[in-house]
Amino acid sequence: MTPDEIRAAFLEELAKVAPDIAPETVGDDDHIQDDLELDSMDVLNLVTALHTRFGIDIPESDYPQIGTPALAVAYFARTD
Repeated sequence: MTPDEIRAAFLEELAKVAPDIAPETVGDDDHIQDDLELDSMDVLNLVTALHTRFGIDIPESDYPQIGTPALAVAYFARTD
């Protein structure tokens, strides 16, 4: 997948978990908890959705590496 495809997939899954967030308003460096205000259950749901979407196990120790769209793109591009 290209970085743009990864970003789009990340934002699509984010919007499913938090439908009040408009994907087009999310910046590359917006943090899912600090800026977008996802709670811990939302983060877990997002991780589960990303696991299903990308078919990649995401250990809890890696959660900070998917904390923003830019970090997530880099993370999933490495595992692609």
